[in-house]
Amino acid sequence: MKLYIYEHCPFCTRARMIFGLKGLPVDLRVIMEGDAETPTRLIGKKAVPILEKDDGTHMGESLDIVRYVDAIGTPILVAPQSEALDAWVKEVWPTALKLFIPRFVEGDFAEVATPAARQAYRLREEHAFGNLDELRNITPMLVGQIEPMLEALEPLLTRKVIGINDITLWPVLRSLSIVGAVTFPDAVRAYMDRLSQECGVPLLFEQSR
Repeated sequence: MKLYIYEHCPFCTRARMIFGLKGLPVDLRVIMEGDAETPTRLIGKKAVPILEKDDGTHMGESLDIVRYVDAIGTPILVAPQSEALDAWVKEVWPTALKLFIPRFVEGDFAEVATPAARQAYRLREEHAFGNLDELRNITPMLVGQIEPMLEALEPLLTRKVIGINDITLWPVLRSLSIVGAVTFPDAVRAYMDRLSQECGVPLLFEQSR
């Protein structure tokens, strides 16, 4: 199977995770920022991730891909869904976006490896979020908002088995690992490191800025 992704994208990270957690091989294909033709040809719209199945058909939507891959062989996403973790992701998401998006635009990712692709990404995100330099300037305020949320996450990370919540939670934390000013509580950092090792998707601390 082939998986079309952006390396930075938290939704693509969901799809990458399930392949790693299940130990299934997948051919990763990076779509360049600004390339609308490829995803539109595959699934009829500009969106990633995209799974190319063994029969040559294509599937979009990250959680649909996750569930499809998890159903191959013995499912591993067996933990009951946690409403508390769902609520945490929903609460943290708007603030997290404002922190990691300006840094993603500057990041070392294959999909922005050319000046044209990086500029296309910057323009896309500025259309959504406004001036990215202004977002950078309010980093201290945003960090002050998000660190208490990370502390509140600690007691929720007690489960011993993997579930769909890990697929939605861990990519948010991975995205935040590019933000150098954020301090992660010990239990949250241990969770991040453990899932990174288990799924084979690297965290972004080496790119933190």
